[in-house]
Amino acid sequence: MSDQVKIKRALISVSDKTGVVEFAQALADQGVEIISTGGTSRALADAGVKVIGIEAVTGFPEMMDGRVKTLHPKIHGGLLALRDKDTHVQAMQKNDITAIDLVCVNLYPFEQTIAKPNCSLADAIENIDIGGPSMVRSAAKNNKFVAIVTSPDQYDAVLDEMKKTGGSTSQALRSELARKAFALTAAYDSAISAYLAAQAGDTFPEKVTLSLKRGEELRYGENPHQKAAFYRLAKPTDEPCVAYAKQLEGGKQISFNNLMDTNAAFELVKEFDDPAVVVVKHMNPCGTAIDTDIVEAYRKAYSSDPTSAFGGIIAINRPVTEELADAICECYQHWGKDLGAAGFFAEVIIAPSFNPKAVEIIRTRKRWGREDVRLLETGEITKDKIDRNEFDVRCIVGGALLQQRDLVGWEPDQINSVTKRPPTDQELTDLQVAWTIVKHVKSNTIVLVKDRAVVGVGAGQMNRVDSGMLAIRQAGELAQGSAMASDAFFPFPDNVTQAAKAGIAAIVQPGGSKQDQLSIDECDKNNIAMVFTGKRHFKH
Repeated sequence: MSDQVKIKRALISVSDKTGVVEFAQALADQGVEIISTGGTSRALADAGVKVIGIEAVTGFPEMMDGRVKTLHPKIHGGLLALRDKDTHVQAMQKNDITAIDLVCVNLYPFEQTIAKPNCSLADAIENIDIGGPSMVRSAAKNNKFVAIVTSPDQYDAVLDEMKKTGGSTSQALRSELARKAFALTAAYDSAISAYLAAQAGDTFPEKVTLSLKRGEELRYGENPHQKAAFYRLAKPTDEPCVAYAKQLEGGKQISFNNLMDTNAAFELVKEFDDPAVVVVKHMNPCGTAIDTDIVEAYRKAYSSDPTSAFGGIIAINRPVTEELADAICECYQHWGKDLGAAGFFAEVIIAPSFNPKAVEIIRTRKRWGREDVRLLETGEITKDKIDRNEFDVRCIVGGALLQQRDLVGWEPDQINSVTKRPPTDQELTDLQVAWTIVKHVKSNTIVLVKDRAVVGVGAGQMNRVDSGMLAIRQAGELAQGSAMASDAFFPFPDNVTQAAKAGIAAIVQPGGSKQDQLSIDECDKNNIAMVFTGKRHFKH
């Protein structure tokens, strides 16, 4: 038999009424009989669309405040019946059940309801849809005969195909709609499960479903031979983040690696209240600086390591002005090394906003301007919008690891000065900056900061001594008087000895080693101030 199914009867019941009147009228114009419920029925009737009320089909009134209306054999029999199976056809005839060929349903706005600041548990429960998902699943299961429409953005595709086929839908379209329908109900149930687990204080429930919605397919993954796509959490977040940043026109498509690096940069720059700039390359900050002036913060961050910064990511926690755009486009000399006319190139610049003139400068400035640089706007950064319930998810083959996000920062009341010489106010400021940065660098990690700017980074080494050596070598003379941060404790005093030789003035580390006293003694021997935080910041 042909896979075409003539649409003779449709059931429409929607919470989101965007475009539903026009959709229903277009169906009616093609001779489709419309069944509808509650508010949808009234909206269609008021617009002049001929509608059959659900109670006329079931023989029962809507009841219990609308909780019971579509849960009836005359509805689900009309959806689930196999029209090519004699026993099903006979059952329909015996019980006066008429086939339903199209269902248009979208669900109660559960996620929008729980997103409201004063949402009560009772409000949330009342917005759990029962009849809607039941109809969606029945229609989707029987997509051989029934088309299931779950979103206004599907209306045109259905109507276009019906116009081309004289009022029918194809199996290809019905199958596509069914796949989307089951994805919808899965995401819906996931949101309800997550909400109820949170209400019960169950941080890690027995079963977790991560609901993601595809944003766009990417050119490739980490490497050209790997296919990739970008998915966002189905539940939107108010937290300023890369996932929901707006890419301004003109830049080329953002890549897998760009997204990873940009997220690393932006999550670090969000840590600072004062004007700050972060430059990231390969997931690690090669430059970070804080200043009262955002332009000066940029110059200091860039100067931390201009070689690594080339082709990196710039994250800024203030709007990008014309003056800042000029600074980004300047050609610099650093430590006697002339970068030449090519200047500096960034893959992505992410900030709360961009002045239109600043965009023009970045796109067109002679010798630097690039049309393909991606400019991402996030909106104002506010820490009160940080989503503390979102999981940090790491995938392994065959499974996943879930943990809470590492949102621990500098905790003044937890800082313990353990050496004879306490840090000066300036050293304490630099220690705070270094400790904030070290959280965002791959372990093992050593970070050196001077005057609130990174001067050296040692990242991802198999031992902490090598990480320290790399950071000190990068800093050169700037290591003198700098502050050092380590993401984990020193099991031996070797890092302190190395720091003393470089002239490092102060150290922050978690503490907790059985041999902490050896490191403390080495600091005292070399007049280095050291503080313990009591927390570590491994980042694998």
